[in-house]
Amino acid sequence: MELSYYVEKEPSLEELPLSFSSHIQTAVGVKTMAPAHIHDYIEILLAIHGQYKIFLNGKEYYFQSGDMVLVNSNEIHNVFALSEGINQYYVVKFKPDMLYTTSQSLFEIKYVMPFILNESRHQKVFKKDEIENTVIPGIIESVYREYRDKKYGYELAIRAGIYNLFLFILRSWDAQKLDLNIHQDINGEMVKRLNSVFDYINLHCSEDISAEDMAQRCHLSYSYFSRIFNRVMHRSFKDYLNYVRISKAEKLLSTSDLNVTEIALSVGFSTSSYFIRQFRVYKGISPRQFRKKYLF
Repeated sequence: MELSYYVEKEPSLEELPLSFSSHIQTAVGVKTMAPAHIHDYIEILLAIHGQYKIFLNGKEYYFQSGDMVLVNSNEIHNVFALSEGINQYYVVKFKPDMLYTTSQSLFEIKYVMPFILNESRHQKVFKKDEIENTVIPGIIESVYREYRDKKYGYELAIRAGIYNLFLFILRSWDAQKLDLNIHQDINGEMVKRLNSVFDYINLHCSEDISAEDMAQRCHLSYSYFSRIFNRVMHRSFKDYLNYVRISKAEKLLSTSDLNVTEIALSVGFSTSSYFIRQFRVYKGISPRQFRKKYLF
């Protein structure tokens, strides 16, 4: 069966000079609202009408009118409407680097990290009774209106809204005592060095990359780099590299017709058998089982 995938045309963040967009997604009846797709921006959904099922990295969640959903950067996801009537939800999307464009930004990279690592242990669905008496619904509606009307200064209004939105989410997670991988003792210079490593891995994960190579890239000794990396990421360098490779493989499994062996080799695994074992470690299912979730 041929794989089908969603390619957004309006609005396309890649074609816009802005790093954000917003719209209302609407459909009538039980159907797919958004086929399987992946993107590098963060996405917020706020249900207006209807009930839904959403797959985030292969895990199933449900939300309905008044609920908010957080989709991390580079999380494969699709949305199914479960209601017979009108189904509508707000969509707010923006690039992660919007939150740390300057060294004085409210959100430094250490705060943005939970949203760019697509770790499923964080809260994904915020129920209506959690947010209806907070600023959240008003912020999302305001961001949508600002983007739609594009009045003078709307870019500033949207940025301010997004900052406040994510401040609410971070404080909500902090109140729940969730581990956000935030480390106050990692200084700005170290964050920049590690960020260069993350960027390099993202672009070159299919190549032969070692912790020694990345330590040299950061101008650090191997042992010190390994200790810092483990402390920040709560995983070894090799574990993180495999995690990135598996994430790349997820995209290919859901949006291409390449077979499992071809995908394994294209993302940097030397054999398909090792790839399948690692995929099970990270996702709990085989690559073929994962692919079936996105067949239409």
